[in-house]
Amino acid sequence: MSQPSDRTPAVRELRLVVTAADYEQALHFYRDVLGLPERGAFTSPDGRVTILEAGRATLEIADPNHAGFIDEVEVGRRVAGHLRVAFQVDDATATTARLSAAGAEVLAEPVRTPWNSLNSRLEAPGSLQLTLFTELGAPAAE
Repeated sequence: MSQPSDRTPAVRELRLVVTAADYEQALHFYRDVLGLPERGAFTSPDGRVTILEAGRATLEIADPNHAGFIDEVEVGRRVAGHLRVAFQVDDATATTARLSAAGAEVLAEPVRTPWNSLNSRLEAPGSLQLTLFTELGAPAAE
């Protein structure tokens, strides 16, 4: 059921919170290597948190069959759990190589998808599975 388009959204921001055992490694990976700008950093008596900007956020809901289809297209087999983070980047191939060099495990090199994007899959710090995707535009006419 869709909502009227003139309705003011109840949610202003989607914030994914990742608890990483190696905070410094995860911060370096996402901020310094992937390039997410730092919005703020805070401390508690025994801990730290850093908020990174990640562009526009969407929440993608998939049923298990479609999630399996995406895994099959991107990786060739079912690999994701119930949560996967996808980042749109300008160059999926170069970003995959850069993140791999910084310690991410490449599960699948970039592949052209049926929805015409170039997607790769990585296992990243903080135990997050990442899809990197570059939109390739409208498919060429056959």
